[in-house]
Amino acid sequence: MSSVNQIRSKFIDYFSKNGHEVVASGPLVPQNDPTLMFTNSGMVPFKNVFTGLEKRDYTRATSAQKCVRAGGKHNDLDNVGFTARHHTFFEMLGNFSFGDYFKENAIELAWNLITKEYGLPIEKLLVTVYAEDDEAYDLWKKIAGIGDDKIIRIATSDNFWSMGDTGPCGPSSEIFYDHGDHIWGGPPGSAEEDGDRFIEIWNLVFMQYEQHANGERTNLPNPSIDTGMGLERFAALLQGTHDNYETDMFKKLIGDIANATNTDIGDKGDQSRRVIADHLRSMSFLIAEGVLPSNEGRGYVLRRIMRRAMRHATLLGTDKPVIHSVVPTLVREMGQAYPELVHGEQMISETVRLEEERFLKTLSRGLSILEEESADLSEGDVLDGSTAFKLYDTYGFPLDLTQDALRQRGVEVDQKGFDAAMEAQKAEARANWSGSGDAANEAIWFAIADKAGATEFLGYEHERAEGVVTAIVKDGAEVDILNEGEDGFIVLNQTPFYAESGGQVGDHGVAQGEGSQVAISNVTKHVGKVFAHAANVTAGTVKVGQPLDMKVDRERRAAIRANHSATHLLHEALRETLGAHVAQKGSLVAPDRLRFDFSHTKAVSDEEIANIERMANAIILQNSPVETRLMGVEDAKEAGAMALFGEKYGEEVRVVSMGTALEGDKAGKTYSMELCGGTHVRSTGEIGLVKVVGESAVASGVRRLEALTADGARAYLDEQDRTVKAIADRLKVAPRDAATRVEALIDERKQLEKQLSEARQKLAMGGGASGESGPEEIAGISFVGRVAEGIPTRELRGLVDQGKAQIKSGIVAIAGVSEDGKAGIAVGVTDDLKEKFSAVDFVRVGVEAVGGKGGGGRPDMAQGGGPDGAKANAAIEAIRAAIAG
Repeated sequence: MSSVNQIRSKFIDYFSKNGHEVVASGPLVPQNDPTLMFTNSGMVPFKNVFTGLEKRDYTRATSAQKCVRAGGKHNDLDNVGFTARHHTFFEMLGNFSFGDYFKENAIELAWNLITKEYGLPIEKLLVTVYAEDDEAYDLWKKIAGIGDDKIIRIATSDNFWSMGDTGPCGPSSEIFYDHGDHIWGGPPGSAEEDGDRFIEIWNLVFMQYEQHANGERTNLPNPSIDTGMGLERFAALLQGTHDNYETDMFKKLIGDIANATNTDIGDKGDQSRRVIADHLRSMSFLIAEGVLPSNEGRGYVLRRIMRRAMRHATLLGTDKPVIHSVVPTLVREMGQAYPELVHGEQMISETVRLEEERFLKTLSRGLSILEEESADLSEGDVLDGSTAFKLYDTYGFPLDLTQDALRQRGVEVDQKGFDAAMEAQKAEARANWSGSGDAANEAIWFAIADKAGATEFLGYEHERAEGVVTAIVKDGAEVDILNEGEDGFIVLNQTPFYAESGGQVGDHGVAQGEGSQVAISNVTKHVGKVFAHAANVTAGTVKVGQPLDMKVDRERRAAIRANHSATHLLHEALRETLGAHVAQKGSLVAPDRLRFDFSHTKAVSDEEIANIERMANAIILQNSPVETRLMGVEDAKEAGAMALFGEKYGEEVRVVSMGTALEGDKAGKTYSMELCGGTHVRSTGEIGLVKVVGESAVASGVRRLEALTADGARAYLDEQDRTVKAIADRLKVAPRDAATRVEALIDERKQLEKQLSEARQKLAMGGGASGESGPEEIAGISFVGRVAEGIPTRELRGLVDQGKAQIKSGIVAIAGVSEDGKAGIAVGVTDDLKEKFSAVDFVRVGVEAVGGKGGGGRPDMAQGGGPDGAKANAAIEAIRAAIAG
């Protein structure tokens, strides 16, 4: 028996040997078709190649594409568990030709693979073709050698594929397997075609026409091939079963689910175990791609899938989280083909466990309330819609769970009443936003959120994606179009652009659509969920409903990611160096720098900064993966995660972890763990280097670090290196000796300045303005008055003190004239005279003489100045006159 993994590998290897490029599965969240909730077929990643919008360096390809059908128009959710072949998650094997080979080669490749490589008996096979496709009919007879009774013409759209109302289209051909007349059912096209005897295993689409809006259909210049074979259905066939859930992979999952729920395979719980096995695959792959359970968009569909599985776990009798324990089994089975499961195993397990815990609380509380509210209802009755809404709104009990619980009793829910209550709540919420200030400004965004829903952020995993324009705002009002040259805000259903929040700046980039080019200069978030893209239309027009191909500025995003991750490392290094009291008080994460404000009462020393840099760079050198997990707030806190300043957290949070501590109490444990909704590097090595370039005070008890990373840090260090070398060259020493030489020069300068000051003072005190060599007598008071040219103002007090020491008793006045021609006046009164005279009074007289105002000090010493140094002698004379009275 071939295992599922062997069947997949044989398919890929076969087409690889036949010249096909092996292309890895595209994401479940389609990046080239914003109208799709999830990738639902193998051709979705190649859509733009088929339409000619994208060129690749190969013309034939093969892939195993992961697909989900659980939302929108492609929704198999409610059928899972009730049939043998319905799944929410499945794998589509396919081979594709982009204008290379066509029908003959496609049929030959398919027939050889299933009959020779996989060994299916020819007598069990039959094919269908489009009724008008005589070419395909003849090719099947020629290549497969089968008779007319095994080639069925189908006139309906079942065998004519189209991408939409317009665009590429063409006939298709399907291969069926006959399970035998012991199973009810007829061949395709018959009245019994819905039976299970004849099962489609492969569909070949011959894409050869272009459908135009006027109804005309023309030939494509490069006819192409698109095929799809469901791996689960084909594996069941090769493993001799009619039931996909009896294949080896599902058996292992179902077996572990039975063990986890303490149930026995074959009892009445088989259906529930199948639901859990299927839904486990969907939820795991979606979470691995960054889709997280929420109440909006894809996150809501994921939550429905998860809670449906969890509801079936309770039907098996378990009242504890169990589904997360089966994740390792899925990783073992599918991780080799899809390594994202291996990388995301921890996040998947924790996300599922968290949702299980929340669901069990919701279920227990909701069922008890529902029982009270519906106690008087019996079969055929209808539960009031407002009651169902109260369960949903107040207690978090989903409507579909209410319907499911009541369905067992034959009771329905008033859906219209539920919808009316939902709309009434939205209307009340809109009214609450219609206040003043920011609330009034947000009113328009609330209306957009109500109409268009939340913007889904794809930027954790992708830097390019398509989105559909859901609203446009220009000059504060909603409009339907932005013309070339106009500015406005564009809202889309999904975007790879990060909206400014948590200190991280918004992304820049471009968007383009049919005939339009848009420059995106910023993105902001409104009412918590609407991403407004600040846009300038550089060519064409942008309209509501138009799809746009969104491209984030990759280099700028990479720089922002590096700075954001470095902020986390610096935060932890600060705590390790300065103490656990350090807490974030603000931040800025921009492409060219980072800024981090934190609580601390004194300046961070150079030695401490050096240690902080050392610790952060040690983690960068580890080049360890940066892990992101979804956790409950309390779980995150218990695990030691730190919350970032300015972030608003719900019950579920993203926890970003990086590095392994090398020292201290945390040695061997996770180095940094923080609650954060921003974008980060995939491994710490991408940061390159972190260099602190500034430390300062912001407010009382708050300090700020400024730092650079990667190329910015290297450029900074290069500039520092060039500066040191230039200084060393001027000093004629080696760079390593430059600091020592500078210190020596500084000491030498201090000595010279001291000597110069002493010489100036001696010279200044050597003679008075009147030419007298000693003090003069004025009204019985000894007085020394001097004018000192070129004496710095700061040295005047020293001269006054010298004069006072020389005369023992008296008054000393020095007028200094600086090099820029300004005057400084200093007056001193010896202690025995300060009760009678005040130096302040005398200095103000001198200051007035040189054109200044004021002057102040103490009775024994005062100082002031003025702009006119040429009148320094007049100042001394004025003081002399004031003493004389």
